[in-house]
Amino acid sequence: MSGTEAMSADGGGGRWLGPLIVLCGGICIGFAPIGLRLGVDTMGPQAIAFWRYVFATPMVFTIVVLVHRRLPVMPNRFAIMAGVFFALDIALWHAALTLTTVANSTFILNLGNIGVGLLAWIFLKERVTRIWAIAVVIAIGGALLLTQGGGAAGQGDIRGDMLAVGSAVLVSFYMLTLKIARRELSGLDVLFWVTVVEMVTAGFVTALVGEAFVPVDPAGWRAPLLLAVIVQCFGQGLIIAGLGRTPAAIAGVLLLVQPVVAAAVSWRFFGEALLGWQILGGGLILVGVFLSQMGKRRSKLQPAVD
Repeated sequence: MSGTEAMSADGGGGRWLGPLIVLCGGICIGFAPIGLRLGVDTMGPQAIAFWRYVFATPMVFTIVVLVHRRLPVMPNRFAIMAGVFFALDIALWHAALTLTTVANSTFILNLGNIGVGLLAWIFLKERVTRIWAIAVVIAIGGALLLTQGGGAAGQGDIRGDMLAVGSAVLVSFYMLTLKIARRELSGLDVLFWVTVVEMVTAGFVTALVGEAFVPVDPAGWRAPLLLAVIVQCFGQGLIIAGLGRTPAAIAGVLLLVQPVVAAAVSWRFFGEALLGWQILGGGLILVGVFLSQMGKRRSKLQPAVD
């Protein structure tokens, strides 16, 4: 991860490096619904999120000390805001998963990754191209096809769908504040403070909804531990590192790879076979991801701190 962090600085690497790092982070994040599904029988969804951050915090702290040979620097307000937005985003999404289908909640949530392009245009003056707009349409169409499986368990619930909409709004603001935080802090410093803020926020949410903090079975610790390593440290860490040299609008499209990963893993481990149009949808998402990078423009933001 240290090599990735070093390469994420604006001073080196190729045009594709930042987006490639974000894409790899999106692939790791794609395991998030899988981890939640594996652990929800022994621990509540909000408690799973809380322990994910708890387990990840000392891991990220150790990485910061080993890589930078110093303690994490003090956070700026945008890193704190990003942590709050992300923790509330995950809280709403986890709640949505208990009320509506995984397909509905995942699709709606990923619309937030597209919405960040609009926010970046408004607040950060990151202009997008016509190719990016075409990529968005293709990727959204692919995501819609991907979620139209015939074997999805559960029925859609408007309450769950509305929670997913709220989650999508929050993820847009998370990406925006994360982008700004990277202007002054290194990716690892941002990851550490974001994780700390997420832990505190998730602790309040877990207590507020009345979930037990301890799983009913010791095996319940495995899900949040796996989420801490794969999703939080690698997934969120790579996204933060890559976002320092990738326009937010482009990163949003790249992160649509998440439902492709989730569908592929579910097919392999849960026997949820994909239908023909779902495979087509996954392919369209990948086409949109590729086209979005072709429409990349140089950001007017100052370089991110290494």
